Amino acid sequence: MSFSNYLENKALDFLFGGSAFTPAGTVYASLHDAAPGETGADEMAGGSYARQALVAASAFTAASAGAISNNNDIDFAGMPAGTVVGAGVWDASSSGNFLGGGTITSGQKVVNADDTFRISAGDLDISLD
Repeated sequence: MSFSNYLENKALDFLFGGSAFTPAGTVYASLHDAAPGETGADEMAGGSYARQALVAASAFTAASAGAISNNNDIDFAGMPAGTVVGAGVWDASSSGNFLGGGTITSGQKVVNADDTFRISAGDLDISLD
């Protein structure tokens, strides 16, 4: 998963004396039917799909070797029919700022209407490359 330009700019401004940045206490995982790119484009829609809340303080492992991963399963219930290609992270449950994302490395996953899509614990990897 790579960071968006938005988050990269906020981090640089914070680290090198620019404006203060307060990260969200809760971030939200999203699913995408194409690579989310720099803006979080092509987020899944329909059915009962909704971004899933990840309380930042407990949702991720402590950083090690420039990377973190999710501590718990992330379930997206009531999916619309489609193909999941990517995942992302946002600072709001709807709209908000896209923090980063990428494609699913294990390949695309076709889901049927009302399926539950799971990102298993340890499978949402975020790294500083």
